[in-house]
Amino acid sequence: MTVKLGIPSKGRLMQDTFDWFATRGVRIERTGTDREYAGRVEGADGIELVLLAAGEIPRELASGRIALGVTGTDVVQEKVAGWQGKVTPIAPMGFGHADLVLAVPKTWTDVSDLSDLDAVAQAFWQTHGMRLRIATKYHRLVRAHLRQSGVAGYQLVDSQGATEGTVANGTAEAIADITSTGATLDANHLKVIGDVIHASQATLFRSQVAQLTSEESAHLDAFLARLT
Repeated sequence: MTVKLGIPSKGRLMQDTFDWFATRGVRIERTGTDREYAGRVEGADGIELVLLAAGEIPRELASGRIALGVTGTDVVQEKVAGWQGKVTPIAPMGFGHADLVLAVPKTWTDVSDLSDLDAVAQAFWQTHGMRLRIATKYHRLVRAHLRQSGVAGYQLVDSQGATEGTVANGTAEAIADITSTGATLDANHLKVIGDVIHASQATLFRSQVAQLTSEESAHLDAFLARLT
């Protein structure tokens, strides 16, 4: 039996993950063609590589189908309700940094913090008879942040791509999205207001619910001892 380790299946995140493990004496590589989600782990007994989309890894960890997984902290906290009782962060990996922020049009010169946004939301309702729309794919994190800040009178609009363009397209008045440099926000004439909602980075997580045999547990403990 083997311990399953879930790693992002493509892109910079996959390669940075491979490099992170390599510096710790564990060689991980993809095998086969780009269309084949297969690979192997060398230098660690009893560990099996599972290549997955980064967004699928939190679900697999929370269900116990994989024992270890690499993904962003933002994805875990957004996708897994009560995540603290299902997964444990083992090691921040030092890459994949991105901030979840709230942004509004630059033309809103009087809006710089969330109290201003709350006032705008109330005025928007009075003027248009509808709630101010905030486009995002991070509903759980954004809703909790706005609730803690006392912002009301808004609605979250689901956006799974090109979120920064929703304001220009007229499908939202504001957005909440991940940014690394702020360049895309600036190009779409948006500005960040308030504090960062969540500062994310790639992290190695351990499932709290995976059912392991004593042999698998021994392999897992030995593997983690090498990494942390």
